[in-house]
Amino acid sequence: MEIIVTTRHGEVPDSLRARAERVVAHLARLAHRPTAAHVTFDLDHQRATAEVRLSAARGAVHIASAEAADHRTALDRVAAKLRRQLDKKGPATRRRAARR
Repeated sequence: MEIIVTTRHGEVPDSLRARAERVVAHLARLAHRPTAAHVTFDLDHQRATAEVRLSAARGAVHIASAEAADHRTALDRVAAKLRRQLDKKGPATRRRAARR
């Protein structure tokens, strides 16, 4: 799976970039055949924003975004939102596959 981390209007330290890749890789294990992920950090009017787009099989795209005072907190909030989306979607798919 390809993970792309980009920034707008600012710089993101390498430690945050590595953390974003770890978080997305962990979340990708919950998705049904993930293909790519795009993490975007933005700094606008002293508000840090993080957005994650996780593409999966059959055209499924999971998108979450969050704002916070800093990028690390925004990333944590995005991870929680995306986790909720994948938890809603995931168990039904796994149950159907297990019945076959």
